[in-house]
Amino acid sequence: MTDKTHTIDAATLRKWLNDGQSLALFDVREHGQYGEGHPFFAVPLPYSRLELEVGRLAPRRAERIVLFDDGDSDVAARAARRLAQLGYAGVTLLAGGAPAWAAAGYTLFKGVNVPSKTLGELVEHIQHTPHLSADDFVARRAAGEPFVLVDGRTGEEHRKMTIPGALGCPNGELALRLPALLTNPNTPVVVHCAGRTRSIIGAQTVLNLGLPNPVLALENGTQGWYLAGHALEHSSERFADAVPTGPLLQVARDRSARLLQRFGLPSLSTAQAQQWLDDEHRTTYLFDIRTAEEFARRSIEGAVHAPGGQLVQATDRYIGVRGSRVIVFDDDSVRAPVIASWLHQLGFESAVLADGLDSTIKVRAWPQPELGGGPRILDAGQLRKLHGEVATLAVVDLRESAAFNQGHAQGAVWSTRPRLLQALQSLGTTPDDPVVLLASEADVAALAWKDLLDAGYGNVLRTDEGYQTWLSAGLPQAVDAEPLPPATRIDYLFFVHDRHEGNQDAARAYLAWETGLIAQCEEDELQVFRILADTRHSSSPEAERQAAAGR
Repeated sequence: MTDKTHTIDAATLRKWLNDGQSLALFDVREHGQYGEGHPFFAVPLPYSRLELEVGRLAPRRAERIVLFDDGDSDVAARAARRLAQLGYAGVTLLAGGAPAWAAAGYTLFKGVNVPSKTLGELVEHIQHTPHLSADDFVARRAAGEPFVLVDGRTGEEHRKMTIPGALGCPNGELALRLPALLTNPNTPVVVHCAGRTRSIIGAQTVLNLGLPNPVLALENGTQGWYLAGHALEHSSERFADAVPTGPLLQVARDRSARLLQRFGLPSLSTAQAQQWLDDEHRTTYLFDIRTAEEFARRSIEGAVHAPGGQLVQATDRYIGVRGSRVIVFDDDSVRAPVIASWLHQLGFESAVLADGLDSTIKVRAWPQPELGGGPRILDAGQLRKLHGEVATLAVVDLRESAAFNQGHAQGAVWSTRPRLLQALQSLGTTPDDPVVLLASEADVAALAWKDLLDAGYGNVLRTDEGYQTWLSAGLPQAVDAEPLPPATRIDYLFFVHDRHEGNQDAARAYLAWETGLIAQCEEDELQVFRILADTRHSSSPEAERQAAAGR
């Protein structure tokens, strides 16, 4: 199979990215490796989860796909073989991996969600999104000026830390939930996030909708807040849950409809959307952009849940194919147009589903892995018995490295799927020895099991509840264990995480990275964005206030 996999050089890949045809560029290294440097349009698809994620990211088996790794391993070649088993026929490897891209004179971008982050910086640069600093906000609030302060991130992030007094309202919910909070059209709205992107996109969303209130982005979010010496709030349970009804809801719908018109985006009937999805020559995604609670209650079968704010913030987590089409839907005709407008500005052909949640559209199933029977499963009693009987029991912990550092089984070795064989070699394990996998997800263990079977290991088992089974069995834990060396933690991106752990230098470096993104980009990387320079709005705040007077 390896001999039949085509390879291309970096210059050819650059041409492919600009030839107008659809392309999925997948970085099959682990998360930490990806975040240390990748091409601008690369999408993370770590080999440890390859078959579990590829169908969602690239649902069409005929898609043109390029894989790459670190250039001195066989991970991309192994990934190509696995994709071929799933029926993907157009897989190519980047010869030399990420280092070859840099050697050709092209930029490797640090961080994650790079196109979405660049969008935020371009929006501020082109549309001059108003903002204020942490100190200015503190001073104005201390002077008694009222504000509606919203946190545009996820609920989990809001609970972890937020600006004191903020209401949790993810950016994807602003168009629907913010009007219920705006009892006075003169009260300024301030949007914050952890850094810059969602503050800018959230504030510009409100501006694009034409709400009457003054709107500001809190500069540098929670990081700018604590860098300025202000205390953050933790464990907040304040959320903007109310939605407008009656005339106020109709005003919100009208605003969103005008937004679609402004960007020239279609509202597809079920029949039109079905034609997009049935097109065998082009990939189309269907996303339910409502909240997780709404999605759990009811959705369209086969639709992918992608909360609107996160779909814009982390687009490369959901959309694997450049040049694809994207259909988004809700059940209120308010939220989906906003998300479609941002996806358009990110360079995708986007539309809303006119019938929303009530559509009878049919979604074709994407490729799913055949995991077989998987490794034999051990409960606590069986694990305890095996541990007492076997002299050379290899225990491999497949959880995140951060979890392993917090506590692990005595004698266990931490590993990820691409490095499993090296881990077993370090333990001196032979193909005849029993191997026990501790994993947080059964499917992750099953993928590792398949690789070990191919390598000749025939006695591979997993515990029924991961590391908890080890604890339930009363087996010894590691005592005073040294943390894993940072260089081995290829699943963990220190660059992103340390900024939230009180490390001010890391926070400053991260903010500098965000503001420096545009300067790193070449023209062909920036030309995909479609951001309007004219930020004037066709809506009339006075007319909207009169229409909503009956609320």
